[in-house]
Amino acid sequence: MVKYRKFEDYLVENLKDEEEAKAFLDAAIEAYSEDGDTAALTLALRYLTEAQGGVNKLALKSKQDRKNLYKIFEGKTTPRLDTFNSIISGLGYKLTVEHVHI
Repeated sequence: MVKYRKFEDYLVENLKDEEEAKAFLDAAIEAYSEDGDTAALTLALRYLTEAQGGVNKLALKSKQDRKNLYKIFEGKTTPRLDTFNSIISGLGYKLTVEHVHI
């Protein structure tokens, strides 16, 4: 009998690889810049958080309240820019700016 895994489990496992995680985050931010879908970006951050040890670990690294992080990842609140930056930093990345021609 073939064993099946949930897609989310497979994704989180693959996101433990630094190159995969960076490519995933780059794609999520690129998609957000095109469609403004905060929920999709937040979901991507949640998967990255799970791959790096979970919300408790991120709370320590990002110096954010664990309960607030859960609210963000459950879609109950939208993070402010400083909170978003703390989450990104806690995951081991930094925000950068790239010039685009409009």
